[in-house]
Amino acid sequence: MASGVTVADEVKDIISDMKVVKTDANQMERIRLVVLEIKEGSIIIEKIYREKDLTEVDDVFKFFLGLLDPNTCRYMLYDCHFETKESSKKEELVFVMWAPESSPIKAKMQYASSKDSLKKILTGIKHELQMNDLSDYGTRDNFAEKVGKGVIKVEGHPVTGY
Repeated sequence: MASGVTVADEVKDIISDMKVVKTDANQMERIRLVVLEIKEGSIIIEKIYREKDLTEVDDVFKFFLGLLDPNTCRYMLYDCHFETKESSKKEELVFVMWAPESSPIKAKMQYASSKDSLKKILTGIKHELQMNDLSDYGTRDNFAEKVGKGVIKVEGHPVTGY
């Protein structure tokens, strides 16, 4: 079911910026989290968090979870940093559709039916999560399991199973 919701050009640009990390670029300007919302028939950027915005944050994963309002649907792009037991450090983009049970049914339907419009421009995104409740992926263990096998750390903090 198509919703007729369009994706703003600025969203397309930000996704491209997140996918291509330039090694010579200022790492503090690197985009780590983008919160997207549907407003007036278009998917737009609500907030961008760059590396420099998170320097005082002890745990970026917990910060990410803290952005999930229990009453408001959102899409999020999360540049997740994790480590596998093969000791390789990885950085992969995670697309999240957040549609909590307590949000209005009309909003949940709009976000669900508009997801395909956004997914068309999300080429190269490795992980897609639909979250309706923090119990879905709200623990580091559950989240780590979803992003890959053998993940031992998410955002520098250990996964309990290891």
